[in-house]
Parts: sequence; C-alpha cells; structure tokens
Amino acid sequence: MRVLLVNDTDKPIADLQEALRQAGYEVLPQVAGGGLLKAVQDLQPDVVILDVDSPSRDTLEQLSMLNRHAPRPVVMFSADGDEALIRDAVGAGVAAYVVDGLAPARLAPILRVAMARFEQQSHVRQRVDELEQKLLDRKDIDRAKGLLMDRRGLSETEAYAALRQQAMKQGLKLADVARRILAMADLLG
Repeated sequence: MRVLLVNDTDKPIADLQEALRQAGYEVLPQVAGGGLLKAVQDLQPDVVILDVDSPSRDTLEQLSMLNRHAPRPVVMFSADGDEALIRDAVGAGVAAYVVDGLAPARLAPILRVAMARFEQQSHVRQRVDELEQKLLDRKDIDRAKGLLMDRRGLSETEAYAALRQQAMKQGLKLADVARRILAMADLLG
C-alpha cells in the first residue's frame, strides 16, 4: 500500500513516516500542499494523508479536483475542528477527518476506515453513474419511439418493436439504435 504524505504544517512528521513503514506501508516522497493532483497522478498512491493546521480554500479546491480526476482515499489530520470546515473537507472528498493530533498508533485503523469508506463511496458513485446512463438511454429510446410514431405512423408498441428489431439486426444496444435514429433525424431535419 503506497501512501503520499502532504504536510502543510511546521511539525516534523518523521514519527508518522516511521509508523507507516512499520505498519507495512510504502511511504512516497513527501510533497508540499501545492500541486496535489499532479503529485497523485505522477506517484499513483493508494492513500493520501494530509496534515494541516486548518485546510485552506486552496487545499479544499485541490482535494475536489483530486476527487474528480484521480479519486483516492484521503485522510486529513487537522487542528481545526470547525464543523463547517469538516463538512467542506468531506464534500471535497476527504474520507476521514481527524482532529487533535496525528498519533502514529491510531494511524492504521484510521487508514482502514478511510479506505473502506472510499470504497463504499466509489460503489455508490458507480451505481449513480449507471442509473443516470439508464435514464439517458430511456429518454433517447422514448424520443426515438416518438419520432417513429410521428414519421411512420406507428403505435408505441410497433415503434418499440421496430427499434428492438433494428438493434438485434445490427447487434447493438437499443439505446444506441435510438441515438442513431435521433442523429439521422437531426441530420435530415
């Protein structure tokens, strides 16, 4: 398991690095707060640990970008326990936000929780994406059926059957055939 440490504090983190190594983690070269997304893309860590006094807007924006473009479990240790700040951090993709110190002995269970939470969020995000795609497919199929009903005078059942038959004939998904029909209708006006 590869861990990227980001330290925006003046505190030395040698104890943390040693605790991670003793727990079996590979500690990647430490980076400063700037360029988090690039560091994650270059180093490909399994987990990101941030140690900050208080997460800045810039840090939260970088975490949001990381969550969108290269999602990873993120653990944030901070001295700031402000509730709104914690919500902002979690909203930016932080899987675990720990206030009041970074005790090396607590690190392994915190990382396990963060990774489990991240995995769960990934499954939820994947399911939402699938459902959104199904909804888009359904809308395209309904629009294509409507087009066939208007242009060819078919009933809804006949329009659906025509779409289905074309999909089977071409070895395509029903939604793909619907999108082709819609594109052709747009082209022909």
